[in-house]
Amino acid sequence: MINTLRKLAVHYLPQFIPESELAGSTVVVVDLLRASSTICQALAAGARCVVPCLEIDETLAKAQSYSRDEIVLGGERGGRQIEGFDLGNSPGEYSADRLYGRRVLFTTTNGTKALSHARLASRVMIGAAVNRQALVEAIAAEARIDILCAGTNGQVTREDLLAAGAICDALLSLDAVEHWETNEWAQAVLAEWQELKTLAGSVGNHVSEQLALELRSTPGGKNLLALDYDSDLVLCSQLDTLDVVPELDPATGELRLR
Repeated sequence: MINTLRKLAVHYLPQFIPESELAGSTVVVVDLLRASSTICQALAAGARCVVPCLEIDETLAKAQSYSRDEIVLGGERGGRQIEGFDLGNSPGEYSADRLYGRRVLFTTTNGTKALSHARLASRVMIGAAVNRQALVEAIAAEARIDILCAGTNGQVTREDLLAAGAICDALLSLDAVEHWETNEWAQAVLAEWQELKTLAGSVGNHVSEQLALELRSTPGGKNLLALDYDSDLVLCSQLDTLDVVPELDPATGELRLR
């Protein structure tokens, strides 16, 4: 019996891989600060679904299809809550009392664009630190996995690379590394994540704590600090705290729990 290698690739930005090359793959979209983390939190809090929208006008147009009490408008531009929306893009805002049983119509600067880029994939999942273990258990048997980092305003961001490395580390730990064919960038983010784990151990920090500290010096982290969203760095750094795997339903365009 021939043992076929499975493929694991990381892409630092959506524009680094054509949409057509993601066809047939299981794609994990990572926007650690903060869309991925917030989507996971929204579904964990009991939202019926999250509907990603590219533009504000698209979000408002979709809202017309529902009574106002059925939906929550969430999202940001430039890190700030959009005027007239119910919530921004901070995971801490997405609580059960606000969301339970309701649709979240959601638009962000980077994360929802990355989701759109993956629309030809066979499966599209959301990856973050908070749902890392649940995610890797859900995708471990897939033959091909592409981790797509959202970046920030078209620029590579280290926070997404660290999250991608954390996911690669957990995925490869479930199976023998030699069963996977990894691309150069997957190897790079894995090495960076393992370096962070080593540093955490050497200074006596929990890995989640070390990740939060590292995020303070990343592009997205600096942006949030400037906007006084310090607490979001901690919320988005917690590893394996949510047992949720958001998956895009291609028929409806909704993210739901798989």
